[in-house]
Amino acid sequence: MGTFDDEGNYTPREITSDDLGMSFADAIDGTMVTVTDGMMINGTVVKIDKDEVLLDIGYKSEGVIPSRELSIRNDVDPSEVVSLGEQIEALVLTMEDKEGRLLLSKKRAQYERAWGDIEAKKEADEVVSGPVIEVVKGGLIVDIGLRGFLPASLVELRRVRDLAPYIGTQVHAKIIELDKNRNNVVLSRRAYLEENQKETRDQFLTDLKVGEVREGTVSSVVSFGAFVDLGGMDGLIHVSELSWKHVDHPGSVVTVGDPVKVQVLDVDFSRERISLSLKATQQDPWQEFAEGHQVGQLVYGRVTKLVQFGAFVQVGDGIEGLVHISEMSAHHVDSPEQVVTPGEELWVKIIDLDLARRRISLSIKQAAEGGELAAEYREHFDVDDAGNYVQGEASAEAEAAWSEYYGDGGEGAPAADASAPAATEDAPAADAAAPAAADDAPAADAAAPAAAEDAPSADAEEVSS
Repeated sequence: MGTFDDEGNYTPREITSDDLGMSFADAIDGTMVTVTDGMMINGTVVKIDKDEVLLDIGYKSEGVIPSRELSIRNDVDPSEVVSLGEQIEALVLTMEDKEGRLLLSKKRAQYERAWGDIEAKKEADEVVSGPVIEVVKGGLIVDIGLRGFLPASLVELRRVRDLAPYIGTQVHAKIIELDKNRNNVVLSRRAYLEENQKETRDQFLTDLKVGEVREGTVSSVVSFGAFVDLGGMDGLIHVSELSWKHVDHPGSVVTVGDPVKVQVLDVDFSRERISLSLKATQQDPWQEFAEGHQVGQLVYGRVTKLVQFGAFVQVGDGIEGLVHISEMSAHHVDSPEQVVTPGEELWVKIIDLDLARRRISLSIKQAAEGGELAAEYREHFDVDDAGNYVQGEASAEAEAAWSEYYGDGGEGAPAADASAPAATEDAPAADAAAPAAADDAPAADAAAPAAAEDAPSADAEEVSS
């Protein structure tokens, strides 16, 4: 306002030329914030587009947040992350891009804030939590202010095959690995569950006794065995404990969801591991074979493999015995291929049965001499009171066939019938060295050749099957 004199005259206030105390340009600049690359700033959302958000930070122009810099989630709709008028924090990426815009990042500001919090929680061994936002190869991504990786093997107490149901769920986990330089955060929900269930697990392990049989369900099948849920913890059946037979892959014996009865082999309290056996609850085929067979009995088998020193013959389910090359024929044999071929079925005699070492020694040449049949074959053949095979009378048709084959001693007749020895009083005739098969029993045309004076000794070393 101006002033009035005594006479009432008004004098206007003098207006100075420098009442700002600075230039007009400096006055304008003084109303704006100062920003630098990497700086954390606050602003107000003034516009939301499908691919960017404009933020008023009091600068000469609005800052731009590209959609990819809004959230740690991929392909997110900007309107789902921010709203008009919302106050948010952002990090300055660059003062001026090629289009002269101020570029900002909300997710990197969030990352910087979260990282310090995560490091503090890792140091204090605390739990972090957040929603599962993505399924990736090998596990899950959890939003804990930054992208935390939760491996599939650490999602539950046992491995989970289908991770999709976890999307959107809130999970609690422990931080097991932290590397800011590599932007790597690895989480473990299993560690969190184990910590919270430790008392229950300790009691479960205490109640578990070595040697006892438990029922459970196969929860996972891996290359080295199968895990079984015992109703409180998982135990492992190693592949060697799945079956008495050789197992190429555990999946050929059990599948996920199968109910099984297992025996507890070992309980490791320090590592909280349980070792189980499936085969221990099943009949040992070797024990079963030993109980039903004796040395000197004839059994029928199939040649499975030829080796330099003989042939292996399967004589029971999962049971193989060795026919040493010295027991293949009564005459000298240079190689097993001269006598048998893989897949061939024939009669053999048990000459040694070692249950402790699980070894059976067999003989083809001794089988040709006849003997007592094993019990499972007797109902199919004529046997005497001792179980020895009794040859029946040949039919007229069979006699006619043999006569035609030998040509009544003509050129077609072999010099000596090398396929079977001559019958003795207590052994079948040469053409039936292996017992004749009944309608439902194996054929008996696999007899070994007749004995010769140069046959090697039958006491050759035993080789494990």
